[in-house]
Amino acid sequence: MTAETSQTLDRGLRVLKLLADTDHGLTVTELSGKLGVNRTVVYRLLATLEQHALVRRDLGGRARVGLGVLRLGRQVHPLVREAAMPALRALAEDIGATAHLTLVDGAEALAVAVVEPTWTDYHVAYRAGFRHPLDRGAAGKAILAARQAPADDPDYTLTHGELEAGASGAAAPLVGVTGIEGSVGVVMLADSIPERVGPRVVDAAREVAEALR
Repeated sequence: MTAETSQTLDRGLRVLKLLADTDHGLTVTELSGKLGVNRTVVYRLLATLEQHALVRRDLGGRARVGLGVLRLGRQVHPLVREAAMPALRALAEDIGATAHLTLVDGAEALAVAVVEPTWTDYHVAYRAGFRHPLDRGAAGKAILAARQAPADDPDYTLTHGELEAGASGAAAPLVGVTGIEGSVGVVMLADSIPERVGPRVVDAAREVAEALR
């Protein structure tokens, strides 16, 4: 540290870097140990960063990078969408259902990229910007499942009628993308998801994760 720099700002940036380097977040105690400062200082740093949506804390108290970090750069969301689009387009065309990339935004799931199939007579209308609680719908539940049981080879989640009557969803979490919690999935008008869809969604999530690394 030199006389021209801000110690508080430096610590805040170090918090963001530490959180960006973990997929599962850090507790106040863990941050305190890594920064070499007391818990009161960490609480103040987190509260300030939360006000700017740069950090969020889950129900268990673990701090994670917030989507406000993405909003700092206007081109970040377009870049995320651009990176995900090839895998989403292939998924939508292969399955014949609306495919989407969903990211965590606080306690909600936010669809940031959506691709509808071109060859079907009908499909579910699902728009980028659509929000729903994390504990409803396949996209959010896949993310929650990954939090509870992190794995390099994640499973998929199936739901029916939780967000739209008559619609079923399948989603798999993104794995190994530092600083981003999300999932890739499809939604279709069906009473149940065909057997091959789940594994195909897992493959697509893996492709998107690789594109975002």
